[in-house]
Amino acid sequence: MARIAGINIPNHQHAEIALTAIYGIGRARAQAICAAAGVQGTRKIKDLNDAELDRLRENVQRLTVEGDLRREVSMSIKRLMDLQCYRGFRHRKGLPVRGQRTRTNARTRKGRRKTVANKKKATK
Repeated sequence: MARIAGINIPNHQHAEIALTAIYGIGRARAQAICAAAGVQGTRKIKDLNDAELDRLRENVQRLTVEGDLRREVSMSIKRLMDLQCYRGFRHRKGLPVRGQRTRTNARTRKGRRKTVANKKKATK
């Protein structure tokens, strides 16, 4: 298995797809990395030689990925919470941040439904 940016890259996948296993690299960025390294995106990782893998490593190393990117994102969220702005409150409460509706949907952010006990109806 090839190791790039501290991540084991799957050998059986095409270079373009395998690079997306690294946090912070999607399809478009993977294509750009392959083009800059002079590696065809359709070639499998196991078929690449050491020189090509080194070129891929160099190109990935120029980007903010994995731990550094995770830290950067979490610090941005923490900054919003410290500022006590609207987006920070939404992060703190675990609700959708970007204006989505919450009356229905939003289950991913809100978590499982919590049932609220009903009041008993008054008898005559």
